[in-house]
Amino acid sequence: MSMVQAPLPTTKAESTSASVVGGSRQKRGISLLTARPWLLLAPGLIILAVLMLWPLVQVVIYSLQDYGLREINTGESNWIGLENYAEALTNPTLWTVVLPNTVGFAAVAVFVTVAVGTLVALLLARLGTTWRVIVSSCIMVAWAMPAVTGTYVWTFIFDADRGIFNSVLKDLGLMDGSVNWFTNQWSFYAIVLLNVVHHGFPFVAITVLAGLLGVSKEMLEAAALDGAGAWRRFWKIIFPTLKPVFSVVIILSTIWDFKVFAQVYLMPGGSGGNRSVLNLGVWSYVESFGQNRYGFGAALAVLLTLVLIGITIVYIRSLMKEDEL
Repeated sequence: MSMVQAPLPTTKAESTSASVVGGSRQKRGISLLTARPWLLLAPGLIILAVLMLWPLVQVVIYSLQDYGLREINTGESNWIGLENYAEALTNPTLWTVVLPNTVGFAAVAVFVTVAVGTLVALLLARLGTTWRVIVSSCIMVAWAMPAVTGTYVWTFIFDADRGIFNSVLKDLGLMDGSVNWFTNQWSFYAIVLLNVVHHGFPFVAITVLAGLLGVSKEMLEAAALDGAGAWRRFWKIIFPTLKPVFSVVIILSTIWDFKVFAQVYLMPGGSGGNRSVLNLGVWSYVESFGQNRYGFGAALAVLLTLVLIGITIVYIRSLMKEDEL
């Protein structure tokens, strides 16, 4: 007769040790799940730290010194603390020329770029598939064109002696002699505005077009049958639907237009010859490499970076709010 042996009761110590082992495994699993995203991001973060963070730290270090050619040759450090920042913030050029040019131009450029890009997107949405592809490919050429190339093209168009713009005005009898449009602050930035809008509107157009293709056609047709015009349909249906898209393109355009450099520096007089057209980026470059005041130029670059970081924070917060809705 076989006897079945009953399992021995588990002691308190054994159950405690088993729970500890299970808890430690669970904690290791949770820690691994928590660390896995950071492990995946680690290569990219390391590259960003090497390519961006370390140069930024060096710029901050230089901004705290009276750093010039002597310091480059001798390798010595001449620490002056926050004097470069104090000089920059108390310099009348910052408040009367540089900051108005930077902020004013960015505001106008963002408004015009988004407006033109939106109008082009509405046009593309009305076209058939074939013509939409053709027109989209054509406007993308302007976006693919390097900023340096585009700047030289616009400089040639408005050249005082051989420019197409002056020639047309003289042929029409609207002007007797040639005019140098780059000497006046307003006409200078009007040309820069044309350059920046021509280069930036394709991005806005394609981005808004992608959102327009997702707007309900039935809702637009119903609004049209109810007597709503194109303007009313845009503000009551299209704009609320594409509000997240517009927030993204506006903030990105603000970042790009705030730190415009090549379009200003490569224009005649924009490299420092005409002090009335300086913006924050060009002023930092001119002070650094034109006046050999690398510490002061670094302080201006840090101020520009802080402003751009503030704009970026607004951009990220807007995206997070849209995700929460």
